[in-house]
Amino acid sequence: MWLYVVAGIIFIFIVLKSWLGNRGPNPFAVDTRRPPGPVVFDKAMKRKVIKNVFSPEKVPENLDAIVIGSGIGGQGVAAILARAGKRVLVLEQLGKLGGCCHTFNEKGYEFDVGIHYIGQLNKESPFRILVDQLTDGQLQWSLMDNPFDVVVLGDPKNGRRYNMRTGAEAYTDELKKAFPGEEKAIENFMKLVKKVSFRIPDMGILKMLPFPISRFLCNTGLVNWLSPFFRYATRSVTEVVSEFTKNKELQTVLSYIFGTYGVFPHKASFSLHAVLIDHFLYGSWYPTGGASEITYHLVPTIVKAGGAVLSRATVEQILVNGDKRACGVSVRGKGMDPMNIFAPIVITDAGIFNTYEKLLPPEIKSMPEIRSQLGMLQHGIGGFSLFVGLKGNKEELNLPASNFIYIPDTDLQKLEKNYYNASAEDAPQHLPMLYISSPSAKDPIHEERCPGKSTLTALTFTPYEWFEEWKNKKVQKRGQDYESVKNAFAEAMLETTIQLFPQIKDKIDCYTSGSPLTNEHYLGASRGEFYGAEHDVARMSPETALAIRPETPIKGLYLTGQDLVVCGFAGALNAAVICASEILGRNLFIDLMMLRRRILQNEAKKAE
Repeated sequence: MWLYVVAGIIFIFIVLKSWLGNRGPNPFAVDTRRPPGPVVFDKAMKRKVIKNVFSPEKVPENLDAIVIGSGIGGQGVAAILARAGKRVLVLEQLGKLGGCCHTFNEKGYEFDVGIHYIGQLNKESPFRILVDQLTDGQLQWSLMDNPFDVVVLGDPKNGRRYNMRTGAEAYTDELKKAFPGEEKAIENFMKLVKKVSFRIPDMGILKMLPFPISRFLCNTGLVNWLSPFFRYATRSVTEVVSEFTKNKELQTVLSYIFGTYGVFPHKASFSLHAVLIDHFLYGSWYPTGGASEITYHLVPTIVKAGGAVLSRATVEQILVNGDKRACGVSVRGKGMDPMNIFAPIVITDAGIFNTYEKLLPPEIKSMPEIRSQLGMLQHGIGGFSLFVGLKGNKEELNLPASNFIYIPDTDLQKLEKNYYNASAEDAPQHLPMLYISSPSAKDPIHEERCPGKSTLTALTFTPYEWFEEWKNKKVQKRGQDYESVKNAFAEAMLETTIQLFPQIKDKIDCYTSGSPLTNEHYLGASRGEFYGAEHDVARMSPETALAIRPETPIKGLYLTGQDLVVCGFAGALNAAVICASEILGRNLFIDLMMLRRRILQNEAKKAE
């Protein structure tokens, strides 16, 4: 008996020492928010920040860290380290910074690439506190319409529509109204969603505890016993949902959010599904001024500490010394010979497949530890995007600031099978789902930047293999056969979009599309994925969560971004916190919670 007590005390001591360690500076010691300034419309001013092109003289001296990739996982960790006094260089292969946070222009229309909606950004939420601290409170957010999501089943013109409303009570009540007789099933489902999603921090805990402790928790099965999140992580969405109701239509509606992580419900982890339902439950936001505002307000935090964020800087290899320690990168600027840049820490936001398979020296990438980690993951499904430019503002076109998720049938496995078993030529007639939204309608100041213009974005999934034969062709010069296949998907998506929004039919000014090869070229997605490594039940298992940690088998090399935790803006930014925690040797989530408590106390005093 006393042996168990002593062992328990030692275990708690080790955990507390790990979680409350104080080896590095606290980047969240001070609240740096200030009143937000006006949104900058001057394109030249914005270009200086989001198109700061690499050149050797722009590389700071005495770097503390180099970050590969400027997605939110990369910029986020760089900004956190900068707040801790570290000098960080962020290198981006594209001509624009931001990864999936960047925007592009086509014939005067502005389109976002990967920021469609973000939850948990109410003023007092821990996540909002984090975002505000990294941008000094300058990045502003606009609340989307209520309902934030509209699910359309069946015929796109006259299909059944289900509104996903803001707030747990409103969300649940709306489902009950739509499905009389299923009230108890809906209540119980939502209770489980809350129970499981509340424990998403358990994934971070498993990645941040000392490896021997995390391994003990996994090997003994204690992690499943202690954590509802991990208990449901390896159960599929279909399996869990079917335990609550036999109503196929309700099952589909409860499963609709699978499009936000790219895995069909029978292969998807219920835990991730629950987290994403809860993430949007209390409102959905969009960056005021467009997605490029994220980078525009993150970069100054990095620069202020002596760092730099540079575009058109292709990292060709991670440099590893004789001790098998990462010590820098070999980078090539446009029209330049490669140059070596050295730093004691290298952080990669390029994705685990790109990092391990393309950026490491041959003798390092063959290490058993590297191969073992890659063997636990699969590439996610490729993504296809349609961008539509419309004449008229959102009022004239009656465009809501809501997302529409179109699913043609309640038999999701049949939809998936018919689509993926089809040829690339026939597949456009079997689209299994379509996400459609209007970025311009979500941004209240879009009209000031692009008067008389509106935009729609539609997304679906397409296997990389359907386009792989053209992968070695130059972008925008892949030939007529490629364009023909790509246009077939674009036209099918556009036809469905017009059926859902018939008012736009005569207002279409232009449209363009992007295949998985487009994502590979512009976003560095290794096989054109939207969401990195596949978010299936294997990915979410405690064993995979244990193995894929911020520290890699190569000393000095760290992972950040959506392959470390989960997909999306919030997932990648939380990965940045976990990565920075490992580098600084302290639990930054605790530091954030302490800062949040001080902020709320100060605001309460002001209100007295």
